[in-house]
Amino acid sequence: MKQKSFVRGLSTKVKKAAGRKLSSTRWLRRQLNDPYVREAEIRGYKSRAAFKLIEMDDRFSFLAQGSKVIDLGAAPGGWTQVCLERVGPKGRVISVDIQEKWDGVTGAECLQMDFTSDEAVADLLKISNGSVNVVLSDMAAPSTGHAKTDHLRIMGLAELAWDFASQILSSEGVFVCKLLQGGAELSLLNSVKKNFINVKHVKPPSSRKDSSEMYLFAQGFKRG
Repeated sequence: MKQKSFVRGLSTKVKKAAGRKLSSTRWLRRQLNDPYVREAEIRGYKSRAAFKLIEMDDRFSFLAQGSKVIDLGAAPGGWTQVCLERVGPKGRVISVDIQEKWDGVTGAECLQMDFTSDEAVADLLKISNGSVNVVLSDMAAPSTGHAKTDHLRIMGLAELAWDFASQILSSEGVFVCKLLQGGAELSLLNSVKKNFINVKHVKPPSSRKDSSEMYLFAQGFKRG
């Protein structure tokens, strides 16, 4: 299913408010005038990030009917919702987040868990009844406002996601994770390339142009 195009409507102006920082006003203006935010509300998606996964799957068709998927750092659940739509009733979606309180998504197996813990891989292999077809990570650490620090922090999460995926993916499986451009992503790219048939850096259309965000897409896991 191809993603429909978005038509920008009239822009919404945001008035200055006492006590509100200029950066907060700019963020609010961007949110109110973002067509993906509006479309997410219309469709009932829990975040605009849902469209990033939709666009990547429209391009690469990796969320096949009947697939088993693990969504790391799943809260608030936008990617999980898309996975459920795409893998269908014969598929399984296991959503993992360290947050103790999040609403979860009806139809998915939503777990409060630290996927980096020593027992996480064994526990999830048991829950999923074996290896899985797809591991997703849209995780990002809270921004510090310092580009180099933010880059290193998100790359740390990406490395952890890759370590997890390498232990639980089935042969020919797919791994997708968020990155920030900044230099350290090349090390992860080289490591992943040794283990997959097809590896790409992808920037979905819904990823904001002024963001250094991109995604690592790896397909065809070569299980040893």
